[in-house]
Amino acid sequence: PYQLTIEISEKTQPESKTIHYGEAPSIQPRRYTQKEIKLSDGHFVYDCPVPTGLTTKVPLKEKEFDKVRYTACTCDPDDFEREKYTLRQKTYERDTEIFIVITMYNEDAKLFARTFHGVVENIRELCERDRSDMWKKDGWKKVVVCIVSDGFEEINISTKAYLSAIGVFQEGVVKKEVNNKPVTAHIFEYTTQLCLDPEKMKPVEVHTPIQVLFCLKEENTKKINSHRWFFNAFGKILEPNVCILLDAGTKPGKKSIYHLWKAFDNNPSIGGACGEIVAMKGKYGKNILFNPLVAAQNFEYKMSNILDKSLESVFGYITVLPGAFSAYRYRAIANQIDPETNEEVGPLASYFLGEKLHNQKINDQKIKTGLFEANMYLAEDRILCFELISKRDESWLLRYVKSASAETDVPDKIIELIKQRRRWLNGTFFASLYAISHTFNIYRSKHSILRKILLSIEMFYQTYNLIFSWFALGNLYLIFYILGNSVAQYANWELIIYNGLKFIYIALIVFQIALAMGNKPGSTRLAYIFSTLFFAFIMIHMLIVIGRITYISIKDSQVKIDGLNLKSMQNILSDFYFRNIVLSLLSTYGLYLIISLLSFEPYHMISSFAQYMLLVPFYVNVLNIYAFCNIHDVSWGTKGDPKKKKVHDEKEKVDTKGDQSATVDVPEDVDEEYEKVRSILLDPKTRNDLQRQGESKERQEEEQKESNAKFRTYLVSSWIFSNMLLIYLITNFTSISSSNNIYFIFILWSVAILAAIRFIGSCFYLILRLF
Repeated sequence: PYQLTIEISEKTQPESKTIHYGEAPSIQPRRYTQKEIKLSDGHFVYDCPVPTGLTTKVPLKEKEFDKVRYTACTCDPDDFEREKYTLRQKTYERDTEIFIVITMYNEDAKLFARTFHGVVENIRELCERDRSDMWKKDGWKKVVVCIVSDGFEEINISTKAYLSAIGVFQEGVVKKEVNNKPVTAHIFEYTTQLCLDPEKMKPVEVHTPIQVLFCLKEENTKKINSHRWFFNAFGKILEPNVCILLDAGTKPGKKSIYHLWKAFDNNPSIGGACGEIVAMKGKYGKNILFNPLVAAQNFEYKMSNILDKSLESVFGYITVLPGAFSAYRYRAIANQIDPETNEEVGPLASYFLGEKLHNQKINDQKIKTGLFEANMYLAEDRILCFELISKRDESWLLRYVKSASAETDVPDKIIELIKQRRRWLNGTFFASLYAISHTFNIYRSKHSILRKILLSIEMFYQTYNLIFSWFALGNLYLIFYILGNSVAQYANWELIIYNGLKFIYIALIVFQIALAMGNKPGSTRLAYIFSTLFFAFIMIHMLIVIGRITYISIKDSQVKIDGLNLKSMQNILSDFYFRNIVLSLLSTYGLYLIISLLSFEPYHMISSFAQYMLLVPFYVNVLNIYAFCNIHDVSWGTKGDPKKKKVHDEKEKVDTKGDQSATVDVPEDVDEEYEKVRSILLDPKTRNDLQRQGESKERQEEEQKESNAKFRTYLVSSWIFSNMLLIYLITNFTSISSSNNIYFIFILWSVAILAAIRFIGSCFYLILRLF
């Protein structure tokens, strides 16, 4: 019971031949030798020798460089420490300052190499800081890179080959069971001195050892579970100071990890931070030049970082730290023990509650989950941020670190973007409702009075934004309607064009609802493409109308500008169109340009602004309608559900004659199983109990589906009805002319005021960066 026998593979040497032509040689068979390994505290832990071809290429030859430790973990990540598992860093008595996690699913070697290579470059840069008290030459000993792969069957074969090439992974020692317990995660620990170039896949001189912890989960249990292994299993053992989260495919920029860490080091009150997420532009910016979707997302990302993240950083609460590149102080997000219930509560407990809700299990008991909670935890990182700043008896803040950046690929096809934004929009909406409704939790923290006032102001600002986004569908149509009516009075041909576009606009909205309610985006790709093109054409018409109205108003206002003086300025400002259309638009998009120039990042205004403007109706109409109409879909992304396990783990063998055979587990208690099945058939009570259990399960599933359908019906109906009511009231009880339409003025200036608030916050952020 205290030892296991494993098979160690040995490479079979090919026969020497002098023939240099013919068929390509096949993969050589592997030979295995059996070796007994004593269990450590009942755990299977084995130090495997790394290939000699790898050790001869690296300069350092100590034990940690020629042995890779494999641990077959059989427990849940929450029980990792309790089950007395440990890690090599504890054995070497090393303190962990930075703990980096790279989460992946089935990304290929190129995507993974992009991230890993960027991390290696950052660690090497840390070790080159000779004047730093923290880092210096041996700074690598304070950094651990954790790679968590979601599913043994799902991992990409090229990525597996990459990990094997740098010495981190050896498939030959993998165990599926230990002491009749199924293995939940395969953990490999190795200090590698190799890294492969992401483009050419050739070894790159590292010179800096990298402590790698590779966790290959047996099942595909989603990214949130990967983070649970990182925080609750490995984090409790290593007790790091700063944890950095990365997605495979996201490349951290030079010195970005240092800048993130430095933010925590300079300010002990910072509990979380994020850098700038940059859309991958491709060589010479080809992705932006030739793909308007990528260009629009580039503009969106840039303005979000420059305006939104900067403003929120000044307040101290960033609504979301992106999981693709963010950092947390481990002590800040760690749970606390509730004295009343004796259970763990805190940011991490709230963060991982989403996994339990989606799995529908808590302590193996079925729970009833509402769509509100299920959708809310689609944006679990937003829940984590709010719980962090409102943590009881603490005063943690969140910061945006502009000097830290990471490049990531964005969806370049409409269908991919629709699927991505479905989760983002629904998760954001319900997570925002949760945060706003729990605003008073801020007052249980130990923030100063001034900070609590600032956070309360920010929550009011978020509430206004949420209401504005709820009515975005109706507001955009009203702008189109009022502008079109205003210009249609000047010529019949303009009226004809406007009426035609109005019919197309309404038809497209109805069409989007029909598409979203009954179809998958992938099966209606052409419909979404044509809808997007029509909406872009309508946006072009709206921009032309704005220009025409402005020109006509200037022409008819009898304003003569002979020179810039007070009287001429008063005349201009007294004109309606200058005051309410030109100034509001200039204060919105002009402020975008000014703050971009102040941030020394004006290029996106040139390369991406036009594409973003044309796709505004797509963002407002297509994405919002699809998201709300699929509120019942609470799946986490598009990466598939866990595959079913094989009933038996069969191993095929080939004998010397070339015949194949398979080893299967044959049950010894055949008679006992037969009698059990027979008793079920003969005993009415047992048969009825089993039938009731099956009916009860089906009834619960049916009730859950009905509840979800009812929630979606009520929510979508409320959303559409409220927007239709708004449109009806404005179009029937106010003046059609834009010069007299109060609501039209309200919309324009609301957008302008929101932009001004973000502009002021961004300016404050730039000033604070100087100190």
